[in-house]
This record gives sequence, C-alpha cells and structure tokens, in this order.
Amino acid sequence: MSETIDVPSLEHDLGEAIEGEVRFTAGDRALYSATGANYRQLPIGVVIPRSSEDVVEAVRLCREHRAPLLSRGGGTGLAGQTTNVAVVIDFSKYLNRVLELDPERRLARVQPGLILDHLRGQAEQEHQLTFGPDPSTHEYCTLGGMIASNSCGVRSIMAQFYGPGPRCSDNVHELEVLLYDGRRLRAREGTSGDPEIDRRLLELRDRYADLIRERYPQIPRRVSGYNLDDLLPEKGFNVARALAGTESTCVTYLEATVHLLHSPPYRSLLVLGYEDAPAAGDAVPEILEHKPLGLEGIDGQLIEDMTQLGLHRHDLSRLPDGHGYLLIEFGGESKDEADDKARKLMGELKLGKNGLDGMKLYDSPEQEAHVWKVREAGLGATAFLPGKEDTYEGWEDSAVPPERIGDYLRDLGKLATKHGYESAMYGHYGNGCIHARWNFDLSSKDGLAKYRAFVEEGADLVVSYGGSISGEHGDGQSRAELLPKMFGPELIEAFREFKSIFDPDWRMNPGKVVDPYPLDSNIRLGPETFNPPQVNSHFAFLKDKGSFAHATTRCVGVGKCRHTEGGVMCPSFMVTREEMHSTRGRAHLLWEMLNGEELTRWHDEAVDEALDLCLSCKGCTNDCPVGVDMPTLKAEYLSHRYKRRLRPRPAYAFGLIDQAARLASQVPGLANAATKTPFFKLAAGIHPERQVPEFAPVTLKRWFAERPLRNGGGRRVLLWADTFTNYLEPEVGIAAVEALEDAGFHVVVPHGHLCCGRPLYDYGMLDLAEAYLRRVLSALRDEIRAGTPVVGIEPSCVAVFKDELLKLWPANQDARRLAKQTFHFSEFLAVHAEAWEPPQLHRRALLHGHCHQQATGGTGPDEQLLQKMGVEVEVLDAGCCGMAGGWGYETGHYDVSVACGERALLPKVRRASAGTLLVADGFSCRSQIEQCDTGRRALHAGQVLALARLHGPAGPPGCPERAAPPRPQPGSRARSAWAAAGIAAVAGAALAGRRVGG
Repeated sequence: MSETIDVPSLEHDLGEAIEGEVRFTAGDRALYSATGANYRQLPIGVVIPRSSEDVVEAVRLCREHRAPLLSRGGGTGLAGQTTNVAVVIDFSKYLNRVLELDPERRLARVQPGLILDHLRGQAEQEHQLTFGPDPSTHEYCTLGGMIASNSCGVRSIMAQFYGPGPRCSDNVHELEVLLYDGRRLRAREGTSGDPEIDRRLLELRDRYADLIRERYPQIPRRVSGYNLDDLLPEKGFNVARALAGTESTCVTYLEATVHLLHSPPYRSLLVLGYEDAPAAGDAVPEILEHKPLGLEGIDGQLIEDMTQLGLHRHDLSRLPDGHGYLLIEFGGESKDEADDKARKLMGELKLGKNGLDGMKLYDSPEQEAHVWKVREAGLGATAFLPGKEDTYEGWEDSAVPPERIGDYLRDLGKLATKHGYESAMYGHYGNGCIHARWNFDLSSKDGLAKYRAFVEEGADLVVSYGGSISGEHGDGQSRAELLPKMFGPELIEAFREFKSIFDPDWRMNPGKVVDPYPLDSNIRLGPETFNPPQVNSHFAFLKDKGSFAHATTRCVGVGKCRHTEGGVMCPSFMVTREEMHSTRGRAHLLWEMLNGEELTRWHDEAVDEALDLCLSCKGCTNDCPVGVDMPTLKAEYLSHRYKRRLRPRPAYAFGLIDQAARLASQVPGLANAATKTPFFKLAAGIHPERQVPEFAPVTLKRWFAERPLRNGGGRRVLLWADTFTNYLEPEVGIAAVEALEDAGFHVVVPHGHLCCGRPLYDYGMLDLAEAYLRRVLSALRDEIRAGTPVVGIEPSCVAVFKDELLKLWPANQDARRLAKQTFHFSEFLAVHAEAWEPPQLHRRALLHGHCHQQATGGTGPDEQLLQKMGVEVEVLDAGCCGMAGGWGYETGHYDVSVACGERALLPKVRRASAGTLLVADGFSCRSQIEQCDTGRRALHAGQVLALARLHGPAGPPGCPERAAPPRPQPGSRARSAWAAAGIAAVAGAALAGRRVGG
C-alpha cells in the first residue's frame, strides 16, 4: 500500500500542519517496526502529536494522501497489532494526562497516552479509587493501548466482583473517537454520537443478534473478536464498549472516560500449594466463591525458571509445599479484615484433599512483593533460559471458563508434548486465562509450519472448551487468522461490516483482526527477514550463544525501560520520553542496523544518536526482565564504529583520564589552572557550566607510601586505588584505609600505575581496555591466586572487575578469581567484618546508590553499615544521578544530565536538613550533587566512618560534610623536574583533542 503513496509529500504536509513531531527517517521507521510481538513491519512514518488537534490534522492529511493509520501507546502489544505499514501516531510522549477525576461518579477522563499507574496513583492517593484492569505492564502501558487491546490483568477479578467487569471494555464509560473520514464522535451507551452510524449498527446487530448470543463465549476473558455483544439490547447498545478492543482497526481514540472502583487500602496474600498446576486449577471455583481481589496461578516450572534466572529466591518467597500455586489476594479497610477473609478460606480447606499440599498467609510486605514480582515478570523474563531454546509468544493468552481451567491445563500440556514444545503455564487462573512462552522455531520454514500446526490445534482445543483464543492480549496478526474457528464465517462477515461502518476505506490498521495477514508472515526472525552476519566481538556474549546478533534480539519488547518512576533503568528515557532513548529502542535499532535493510551497518546516524544518550548506567542489566545489557552492546558497537577512525574529543579527554591524571598529578596547581580555562573546556568538549574536578596535591598512593607502616593485625586486604580516588579525592581513600584498619585488616595498596579502564568502555575503546585488564591481572596475579580480597572504593571500578572482566574473558581463571574476590567497600565489611563494631553516629542520612553498585550487588550493605552505626537511613529511589562519569560533563549531554538529577535526587538533597548526612559512594554522584546548586556535598561511607571516629555519636555541628577530614597536603620538596613535562602534557592533550574534533 505504501508504494502508491507520495511519502515525501505526506511528510512535508504533516510537518507544515501540526505542532507535534513528524518523523519519517529510516531510523524513526526502524524504531517503530517491532514491539512485543513476533512481527516486524516498517511503518511509513511516525507522528507524535502534542494535542488532539494535531491528531485531527494528521488523520486529515493521511486521508488526503490515502495513507493507512495506526495508533500506538506503550508499544507493548504481543499480537502484532501495533506494527504495520502505516503512519504510526504515538500518543505516549505528550497526550498523557488525567483530564478530570470525578470521585462522586467514580469516573476519570484521560488522554490515550496516559500510563495506567499514573492514573491509579493519583486516583488512589486523592480518592482511594483505582482502575480495575491492571496488566503486568501497569508501570508503563497506556490507557489507549489497554482499551484498544481490551487488556485485563491480575485485578480484573476485583473489577469483575466489585466493579463493571474484568476487561477494559467493561470499564469504559465513554470514548471520544476520530474516524478516518474526519468525523469526531463521542460514543457511549445508547449511541455512537452519529445517527447514521447508529442506524447501521442497529441494523447489523439485529441481523446477527442470534448468532452473537449463540457463539460468543460467556466467560470473563472473551477478548478475541469485536465486541458485537455490547450492541445487544440486554447490554444497552453500548457503542463505546463495542469500539474498545478494536485494536486501532476502526477509529482513533482521542479521549476515554473510564470507570473507577474503590481500592481497599489493606491487602493480604494467601498462597496455596498443590501437587501440580492442573490441581490448582481445579480448585479455582471454590476460591472464587470467596470473591478475592486477585486469583493468579503459577506452576512449578515457572518457579524453577525464575529461580534459574535469579529472579526468584526461595528464602524470600518462602512458598508453601507444592508444585502448582494459587496466589490469592484479599482486601479490606484494615489488615485484620483482609487477613480474616484469607483465614476464612483457609478454614474451609483441608491439607491433603484435592491435591492441596500447603498454604501460607503472608505477613511480610517484602515477601509479598517478591512473590508478585515473580508472577509479573514471568512472560518476558522466561524468553531466554540458560541451556534451553529461546521462547516466544504466539499462544500465550488463551482463556477458557474458569471452572474448566484444570482440565484445559492438562490438555494443553498434552498438545504441547505432541508438538515437542514446552513452557511454564501460569496466569490469571481465576479468569481462566493461561500465559505461556513456547520454544517455537520461527527462523526456518519447517519451524514455522510446525508453529502454525500447533496454534491451529490450540485454537480447536480452546474452542472445544467454550473459550476464547485471546484472553488478554488481543488478536492482531498472531490470532486473527484463527477467529473463524471461534466465531464461524457469518460472524467474521459481521466483523467486516462493523469495521466498514467506521472505516469504509479500510485504512485503519489494515491486515489486523479482520482479513488479516497470515499468522506466519512478517515474522521478525523469519528465514526471509533475519540473517545477520557473524560479528567478531570483543565481548564473549556468553548468555547469548557467543553472538552479538543474538544479544540484539534479547529485547522482547516488554517495555519496562519506559517506566517513568523508580528503579535505575532507563534515565535518559525518563527525562526525554523518547522511544529512541529507551533500552528497547536502542536494542531495536541495533537489531535493524545489524540486519542491514534500512540502516547502515556500524556507521548509522540513528544508532549513534540513540546510543549517545545511553549513560551506560547498567540499570538495564538489573531492571530489565530479560537482562538486555545495553552498556555492553554500546561498547561493542562503538568499538566497531570507530575502528581505525578518530573518535570525538571527549573520548580522549575522558576515556584516557587515567593517563591525563597521572601527568597532571605531577603539577596539580598548573593542571587545575589549565582545566578552568574556556579553552580547555572547549578542546575537551566539556560544557561551560561544568567544573572540572581538581587534581589533589597528594595522591592516595603517595600518601600511603609515605605514611608509617601499619598492620591491623588481621587478614591482608588489597585496596584498589582507582583513578578518581587516587588523583582527585584521596581523602576518600584515606578514610577507607583507616576504616579497614580500624576493623582489623592489613591494608595494602598496589604499587605502580594500574587502572581498571572504566571510562574506556563508555567510548568503545575495547582494545585498550583489554590491555589495561591484562596489566592488572599480571600485576596482581600472586594476590589473586592467594585469595586476597580486593576492596574497591569507587563502585564503577569495582563493577569492571565484577562485570566487564567476565564478559570479556569468561573462561580466564584469574579473571574469575578476581571477580569473585572483589568487593564494594561496605559489601566487604558486611561479609568479612561481621563481628566488628563500627563507631556510632546518631544522625539521619539520605543514601544514594551508584548505578553500577545497584547492578553489582546493591546498596544493602551500605544501609546495613550505616544502621549498625546508629544512623537513621533513608534509601533514595532516585535512579541515576545523571553524571555517569565523563558523560555528564560533555557539552551535548549537559541538559539531559542535569534533568536526570533533577527528576528525583537533587530536589531531595535540597530539601534535606543541614544536619542530614548525604551518603553516595560514587564519585560521579557526589560530583553531580556538588555541581547542581544544592549547596551540599555528599560523603563516601568511609568518610562517614571517619566522622564518627572523630566526633563521636553526636557528630559535628552543622553540615557534616564540612567536618570531613580534608585532603592531604604535600611537603616542601620541589617538583620542578616534572613541571615542564606536565604543562606540555596538559596543553598537548587539549590541542590534540581539538584537532580530533575538527
């Protein structure tokens, strides 16, 4: 269809007409070519409207150019409904507000791009109301996308028992919609807003009413097909609900008014353990009689898979005995009321009867949260299981009557075995909906034929149960071809007529739901689509079968990187709201680049732009459900991008900071004077507002070498004197040395110039990074093989030994030993100094964790250390500070860097009282706090210990950081021999950087 469209003219006209953004480049199209489904289709272009009027104009111009249209929210669709050869209208960036909350009528009027949790958070905080359906993507999915796919979620049970119904469509009160022909209507119960459309809909309904009543399954999760049953007289001829679940094939949503329901403020979690998942399914009808808020099922396979992935901890979940589990949530106005409902159910059950092996009523919020996290992460996280074939959606949300779910689980398991497939089977047992990811082979013709045979038989099976082919995610492309099995040819014709009433030109998301593309076409990893080259990579990509290409497929489109609050991932998306600057967007662009159809391999501007705002924070390695490792992918890409090419100036200014600092330390006064000049900042690519940290007059290594020899009498410990601590903040290192000695350890600092090479990874200088690590392993070989612990002061440098080192050389035994023996400062004290009683300090503290620390162990040990000292600790959930080593100093990154900090961290620091301790182990984090007009300076945990030793439990008066021990000062000996070389080095580096950038 796109071949007949004058695309340049369409792009020009859209750019002239709308206030929002019009994006038709190859990179923009690649970004929107795939979502969470198995499919890939390059769109014509992308429109990001700023207002409803922009949407109206975009639709008008698409109509004039005969261009197909597709609306998009969070891009988490699993059935292929959010990709097409069409103009994609992305509502998520700007049209994302709550327009009105009416607590009396329990209604909310919202824009389509509003994130569900933003509505729920406001409604609960202000009125103790919530929106019932809540998919596992509730942190980042949008209301428009939910309504379009007719989403449900864990607490659709609550909406079923205590609200209008379990599906999104049941909870829609009114829709403002835009037709392709330009009509703008308000659809609700009783009318579409247009008399002629009403007449045609009534005529359609009356002709097909008996078939609709006969063939539409009367189950909670009938999501497949159009909601023609909502046009029936007994349903009130509700056109708004009929238009919900149409997957952008009929109209464009401009606004939605949705029902809210009371949200019980207290919840209780009861978990029942059964001999297997089908036995748990058999128990569902009895449980439903107690009208819980949620009733989920998970099988033993999911627990095993999530444990293998490190996402489930038995010591934290403490699940009862069993191999199949029901997660039952009750609510109340008090905890006792919620618990009493759970205990009442427990009193009616008997262990050993009907396969019930165990039960547990949780009383720990931490344990409850962990159990729910395991359940919510399941569908995405189980895509890549070590030692197993990759798994895919495609038959992941079938639904049957809840009272038959046990038998359906048994039969679905038999069908999977017949075809040689396996998967955990879990999901919304209380609504009869099963989630699964199957080990389909989508990359060969034989594999696709086998996949087709399985889903066709699966459709026959679910229909035989009186169920729905889709019970949550919609039909899109993956299930639409199967709809005749469920509805018959007559109702499929009714679907065509329904679509034609609203979209007579068939330009709304064509090829989806009605007259669909074949379910095995447009496959993203299909034999005719994906045949990437083998990349000779630096990193081993051990979890990805040694393949950079496979690592780019690791993103399955879950979209968690698009959340806007909490966690670390993804800081640049949180402040830009740009798909390009999410982990998912970057992964998709790398995939497209490697595939080579639209983007230039290794030298593409869109990929460069997307990766430029990646802070390499490692948040994705910890927060992403499937473990997409964007810092590693970025470093590998940049190593190829600049192979035998000059790099941008900051790559040399910051990537080689250890060499520059080594020279500057010989003449720190002159070096500091030089770095303050505009010329130096310009040459190095540093933003004028940034202050270059001063080089210390005495390095940590020099201080350590010149001090009297000390021995704490205990175990030998190697303190890693990283570049930042050694040359820029030796006072932090001194505090760490003294703390370790106070704890009884014999501290040793390595001699000579050794650097982990942390900044080199950020710029893809991997040949040099490997050389640095070889030097480290060689210099420390005896200590490593002796088992000497290595204690790091700077979290990002510790992360190199814990993370990058093994990703480069997973089979190198010394590398493995070093990774195992390396500890963050507080982590070491927690593990090896449990009996030590640290000095007391009775103060309040805000603790901010470095991103790399979060990804390689977390800030728990820092919190424990401070608490052991008597400090009242508040751990900030502020994400990334935004500095990210040298990244935040660069001219092109300054605004985003500061915005990252201003999102949560910096306002919290400014609100802190003068006597509150600010604790941040990361040099970058401390620099960001100090340089962003907070009037405060954060301390390393080692410095906090020094304060306690010097000032006692009460601590110093006023701002505690002002009393922290200062940096050491030099003696009087002359250093003239180094002066000339140092001055020349600083000036030469600046000039060289300027030439590179030219």
